[in-house]
Amino acid sequence: MSAEIIFVVEEAAEGGYEAKALGHSIFTQGETLEEVREAVKDAVRCHFEDDQLPRIIRLHLVKDELLAV
Repeated sequence: MSAEIIFVVEEAAEGGYEAKALGHSIFTQGETLEEVREAVKDAVRCHFEDDQLPRIIRLHLVKDELLAV
């Protein structure tokens, strides 16, 4: 059992958010951050057996910002 799993969450080009797990083949998306949180929990439950579920899900929110000079 892994203690935690980390997801990188980024804004999607077409709107909403995409979440990708580091080190695992798990990808999900949602229109809002709340939807992504729920989708990530569901995806983790589907990916792992009960005795292999990580205890913690960490979301690393990445936001690109462009500044004009």
